[in-house]
Order: sequence, then structure tokens, then C-alpha cells
Amino acid sequence: MSRNHPGKPAAAAVSAPLAGAVLALSAVTMSLSGCTGDGGLPAPGNSGSTATQGSSTQGTSPPVPGSPSTSGAAAPSPPRAPEVRGRIEGLQLPWSTVFLPDGTAIISERDSALLKSVTDGRVGTIGAVPGVVPGGEGGLLGLALSPDFATDRYLYAYFTAADDNRIARMRLEPGGGTLRLGEPEVVFSGMSKASTHNGGRIRFGPDGFLYVGTGDSQRREQPQDRNALGGKILRLTKDGAPAPGNPFPNNPVYSLGHRNVQGLAWDSQGRLWASEFGPDVNDELNLIRPGGNYGWPEVTGAPHRDGFIDAKVVWPSTADSSPSGLEIVGNTAYLGALRGQRIWAVPLDGENAGTPVGYFTRQFGRIRNVALAPNGDLWVLSNNQNPDFALILRLPR
Repeated sequence: MSRNHPGKPAAAAVSAPLAGAVLALSAVTMSLSGCTGDGGLPAPGNSGSTATQGSSTQGTSPPVPGSPSTSGAAAPSPPRAPEVRGRIEGLQLPWSTVFLPDGTAIISERDSALLKSVTDGRVGTIGAVPGVVPGGEGGLLGLALSPDFATDRYLYAYFTAADDNRIARMRLEPGGGTLRLGEPEVVFSGMSKASTHNGGRIRFGPDGFLYVGTGDSQRREQPQDRNALGGKILRLTKDGAPAPGNPFPNNPVYSLGHRNVQGLAWDSQGRLWASEFGPDVNDELNLIRPGGNYGWPEVTGAPHRDGFIDAKVVWPSTADSSPSGLEIVGNTAYLGALRGQRIWAVPLDGENAGTPVGYFTRQFGRIRNVALAPNGDLWVLSNNQNPDFALILRLPR
């Protein structure tokens, strides 16, 4: 949930068969209060709602209402549909997934503050992260595994505390066939909190540094302030210090002008991409440049304003997207859509993005996160409170 507009109606359902899926599910009733388009889930819908391309960011005509617009001059081939392999029950408001070297999935639950493990389809509880204060969109959010996990055993967690959003690391120690959670060590704090716009995604990049997506926490002055932590992508060392080589000296800020970043992923060439919630319009997929200013709250989308970087993909209707988690596999970016209740697949060609294609539209409800497992499957987390589940997808080869 990531908007400060409670009670927006959900988009109308579109009914069609689920092409290529091996598991048919009935939609469940959703009762969420919040700000990302709440209300009951429509009936199951189409699996491959191909969005027509709007105007290029180099064009002059406005985008087609409700259709994404892209900046790619080339038109990469649309990705093929994933297939459903199965699903894991027994989760409640899951937010993030990471995978241990042995393939065990570790999943955070936002409101319970629990860390869950999934091994061979069995769900277990590792323990609660101390100090988490859930409320609104806050709670236990993003997870990241240390790049040196084999030796240091560190799991990093982004969570909402009593006074701020912060990042702690804890050791995951094996013992007696289970995992034991060590005491948390706070490595970074002071990110402002609010009922909405808490950001929360953390990932270690190819360079070994920790990248952090934050929200503006309803403080619109923060995203354009280099000395504020809200509305940014941060880049930190494993110990929480500003990473060497950051664009602003002795400053954790890597990019600015963001509203609410909840997806971070790198392509095969090491380029960082991020998903971002717009206000009433213009959800975004951005290609991130060090020191780049992405415009919020001055602009959204791709307005071609000097000093600001245009989004690569813009969803004019937030009812179609509200993108949270992001994963890039090969030349395709996969985004989980909350209000849009689907998975968006965006073909990438270098620095260009092609026309997004929506899969599983309104089939499984709100999608919080997508994460690539070591065996090449894509794990998808639902956010419906019914309870929730992890959907396991086989990606096209």
C-alpha cells in the first residue's frame, strides 16, 4: 500500500482465460484499508493483457489513457507468459523474499514482524525481528542477504521502528535443523516514517554495496533536499556508512527526487533500475544514474524538464500498476502491481524499455514482490490478507 488516497475504486475487471497457467485459482475477497486502491477483488481475469504503447517520451502526443508510455526508440520483442508451478500457503502480508545458498526462502511479514522460512514447500517461523512497530504501510519490509553470507551469516532488514525507518542486520545461524535469529545490530537509521510512503526495498548491488529505496514519508520537501534521507535511493557499505564513490561527498544519497521507491534490480550490464509509485498518475520504471534527479515533487513521469531525468516507462493510470517489487531476468523486467493486480513484464534493450505486457491480471490479487530463486523460478508474493501466499512461476526459456 503506497498512496495517500484512501478509498479509490479499483479498476474494472477484464475476464479471459488464463493462458498457459497450470493452476487455476478463484479470486479471494480482499478487505484492506489503505491507499493503494482497496475494495473487493474482481473475478479472475486475463493472463496476458498486452498494454498498447503510448507516446514515446520523444513524441509530442499525450499517452493513451491507462496505457503505459515508453522511452525506447527500439521495440524489443514482448516477453512470453510465465507458467504457474504452484503456491505456498500460510503467509500474512509478506513483503520481501531472499534465498539462502541452499535454496531456502526467507520471507518477511510486514505486520507480524515475523521471518518465515520455506524449505521444500514447508513454511516455518524463524522468529520476530525486535523493535518493529507496524502501522499503515510501515512494519517489517525489505530483506537483503549479505554478499558474504557464507562467512558472516548476515541477513539485513529494513523496518519501521518507534521513531524512524532503519536497517539492522542479524545472523541466521543453523541449529537442530532450524534457523536461529541472532540479536539485531542497527547499521543505519534516521529515515523518516509515516503511515504511507516508507519505501523499504534494500538490495546488495553487483559492487557489493547496499542500495536502499526510501519514500518521502509525506514530507514533500525531502526528495529535493540532498541532506534528507526521504525520497531517495541510498548507497551504503555493509556497516551502514556512505559508500565510497557516491555522487555527493560523505553522503549516502545515490539518486534523488523520488516519491516512494519499492523496487530495485540490476540488468545484465550492471545498470540499476527502480520502480516508483506516482501520486494519482504516472507510476514509473526508472533507469537510475548516480546523482540523478527524478523530479518529485516538481514533476512526475516523463515531462522533459531540464534538470530532471524522465522515466523509461510511465503508467498514466495508477489503477493499472502501483508497482512494488522488481526483478530483472535476462532482458525482461518483472514488476509486481498492487492496485493493478498483475505482473508487468517489460522488455529491455540496453537503456531502452519496450511496451509492458500484463500477466495474471486480477487472477491472484495484489502483487507485492517478485524475486528470482536460485533454480530460475520467480517467486511472487500476494498482499490480500486472506491469508496470503507465495506463487511460484516458471519463466519462459
